[in-house]
Amino acid sequence: MNDLPRLTASKIRSTGTQASCGTTPARRLSNCFAIMATLALTAAAMLHAQKAARKTPQPNTQQPAAGAQVHTGTASGLDTDTRLLNMLADHQFIRLEGELDQLPPWQAQFYRGVLANRNNQLQKSIELLEPVVDQVSAGGNARRERVLRKSLAEDYLREGNWAKAAEAYETIETRLGSTMSSDEQDEIEMAVKMTPLARDHPAMTVDPCAPFVVTITKNPLGLTDVPVFVDARPQNWMLDPTLPFNLISRSHAKEAGLKVAEESVTIHTLRGREIKVHATLIPRFTIGGQLTLHDMTAFVYEDKDYFFPETRYQVEGELGYPAMEAMGSVTVTDSNRLYVDSGQQVSSVERTDRVNGGVRFFLDGDQVILALGGSEGFGPSRGGERMFAIDAGGQQTYLTSRFYDEHTDDFTGQKMELFKLLGLPNMTPVASYTAETVPLAVGKTTIQFHFMPVLTQPLGSAALDDVYGVLGVDALDQLGSYTFDYRTMQFSIRLSEARD
Repeated sequence: MNDLPRLTASKIRSTGTQASCGTTPARRLSNCFAIMATLALTAAAMLHAQKAARKTPQPNTQQPAAGAQVHTGTASGLDTDTRLLNMLADHQFIRLEGELDQLPPWQAQFYRGVLANRNNQLQKSIELLEPVVDQVSAGGNARRERVLRKSLAEDYLREGNWAKAAEAYETIETRLGSTMSSDEQDEIEMAVKMTPLARDHPAMTVDPCAPFVVTITKNPLGLTDVPVFVDARPQNWMLDPTLPFNLISRSHAKEAGLKVAEESVTIHTLRGREIKVHATLIPRFTIGGQLTLHDMTAFVYEDKDYFFPETRYQVEGELGYPAMEAMGSVTVTDSNRLYVDSGQQVSSVERTDRVNGGVRFFLDGDQVILALGGSEGFGPSRGGERMFAIDAGGQQTYLTSRFYDEHTDDFTGQKMELFKLLGLPNMTPVASYTAETVPLAVGKTTIQFHFMPVLTQPLGSAALDDVYGVLGVDALDQLGSYTFDYRTMQFSIRLSEARD
């Protein structure tokens, strides 16, 4: 498949000859990984040049376990604030939590507010960050101010406060735009441009609903479609936990009788090319015929912009974060079942039977981040858990150069291949190996993943290179089930009965 939905988990975008990351480590629907033809002599030369130029590896580590060894990936001699901001950028949230009591009150409040954002504790984050906006802004530290304002803007967006979100993103653009890299600007492009279209929309509300199960399907892209009703019109929308917005095609919006606003904006990070989107408000939206959402904001794209000619597949709509969070706890099984529990209980009896153990997951922009372990022989546990991005809306799975830096000797004598992300035609291929078996532990459950590409060099995109690996749907499909519980921010899995 060489025409992929959104560049993702990765939110990857094509800029010249390099991959750059947007906030939808590519804007979401994901990029399939592809391993290009092996050119033995060329690859060997590339590796030789790469090793000659390689800096001392600085692995990305976050330690959920107390007392475990931690690799910060930062140099000594940094002042406290720079070191902590580096830890934040390195997704070392749990370790950062352990240092807050040692900080001055205002600084501790700042980091607690940002961590509350990463933990999806929106009201707590707002209450902690709003009072220090003026102080941080007056301090002249643009990096700290970007972190604060972006966290607050995300809080307002996730709460459905469209007016405040639009204002917050506009402020980021006007005050800090000149201090941001192209990657950082891409990460907020959709939010900056799209939130003003919904500025007058009310917040979405959700009707109470008992736990339920619904049959889902795999679409021709290999991703998950969920049956929904748009004002009583049956449709099938694609599931994408990393997408910050809900989306609908123009023809399906028209079919449901929705009013589509005339005003539009042009974005490029959703599909890696320019497309126009409009806003609409769905009065009544039902998931699986059970869970009803009122006043759900969605953004309308032209059908041709989400059509895949090779498979003749038209994306009808996408269920992003707003719908995922409303569902509460979402379990996807290998028998094509979707279990939903939107109530206040931590877990249902049926889900407890299906899922064994789990780990915390975090929301960092549009990335879903979690800490995974491995085994004593091979994998992350050699130095402790490592941070991975998980992309249930994309098919791209690989291990980054951070994994390779810690396991270089394991690939001695193995055949090298060239790795390229489909959907990025101008990307320079990266030398890679294939790890036949990689054990990863999710809480108490360990799964053996097979034939995972291992990149020997960074891709040049912070959102992709700062994690230990990216797990897409092709990896999740090897599980018996996986669960995102937005009420407790826990991710858990069950092994497939077919696996050894």
